[in-house]
Amino acid sequence: MSSAGLTTAESPSVDPHEVARFAALAAEWWDPGGPMGMLHKFNPVRLRFIKDTACRQLERDPRRLDSLAGLRVLDIGCGGGILAEPLARLGATVVGADPAVPNIEAAKVHAAGAGLAVGAGLALDYRATTAEALAEAGERFDLVLAMEVVEHVADVALFVQRCAEMVKPGGLMIGATINRTLKSFALAIVGAEYVLRWLPRGTHRWDKFVTPNEFEAALERHRLRVIGETGVVYDLLADRWQLAGDMDVNYMIAAQKPASQKPA
Repeated sequence: MSSAGLTTAESPSVDPHEVARFAALAAEWWDPGGPMGMLHKFNPVRLRFIKDTACRQLERDPRRLDSLAGLRVLDIGCGGGILAEPLARLGATVVGADPAVPNIEAAKVHAAGAGLAVGAGLALDYRATTAEALAEAGERFDLVLAMEVVEHVADVALFVQRCAEMVKPGGLMIGATINRTLKSFALAIVGAEYVLRWLPRGTHRWDKFVTPNEFEAALERHRLRVIGETGVVYDLLADRWQLAGDMDVNYMIAAQKPASQKPA
């Protein structure tokens, strides 16, 4: 662990500059009026996509309040736990992993204050660690989530490989990221960071955005079959995010590992 509180040792997919940027915002993760405000607005639509996909593919009843009960979920790059907490409330056992120690501490404090059980084997298990470390430790999950993190890693191919290793046979990996198009440069960087100030300047780099074809290829290279994808657009009039066919900017992809693995 570095002096900056970043768990980067033996983790070539981790970009320490990206980790430091988000670690500096640790105290503001749960402020809906702060730098993470747009992520709070994004949370309902990504949570619904995750829940619907998991219930459909893993044969769960979406009407149950604990529809994800019995599932072990990894939220890689969990930040302050904005997504991990509602997943735990749906019954999942969630491991929230982030390489920034300040983010993990903020997540633990908020979850404890919200009355959620935090610790190894409990509803929420927050760890300052990386995808590589978890994969090397032999961790396995029914559902691996890489939400708004792929565009911040140093090596996308390696990151997806290590995440794929942790998906149990029959399990799912779901990712959300930003397409690399002129439209995404105009909206996700110029518009969101410089004009509307929805995000701190420098949050994203256009050259690190990932096209759907690139993401799909990385998933399928590691025996994860793409089973669904959707665009996500922001409705200014309704002041909310919604699913759409337009994948030019924000999008989500779901992939499933075969129930039985053939030898390589």
